[in-house]
Amino acid sequence: QVQLVESGGGLVQAGGLLRPSCPAVGRTFSVYAWFRQAPGKEGEFVSTIRWSDGTTRYADSVKGRFTISRDNAKNTVYLQMNSLKPEDTAVYYCAAARSYTLGIYSHNYASWGQGTQVTVSS
Repeated sequence: QVQLVESGGGLVQAGGLLRPSCPAVGRTFSVYAWFRQAPGKEGEFVSTIRWSDGTTRYADSVKGRFTISRDNAKNTVYLQMNSLKPEDTAVYYCAAARSYTLGIYSHNYASWGQGTQVTVSS
């Protein structure tokens, strides 16, 4: 199973921004996604992107604030997070799937990273 490696988390104040990244693994996967898990809560879908055409989906909770993108030259997927709120505090995970379906459930994705911590202070 291929291991993804996220980076780019950190500590910011409310209203700030972060941009976690996830290197794409040799174009093996068709779809990449971000999920998050806050302490004491279940994992939550954040966003997903199809590498071939850039089609995206977002959770309602982040729509208008977060943007998922991919950089073909750098072979990397990004999650631009603007206007961060304390409730965005969580470990953010990159996930990937070979299917072309933009799934919003964790079982849609076979490969996962170890996560990067995002903490938003009020």
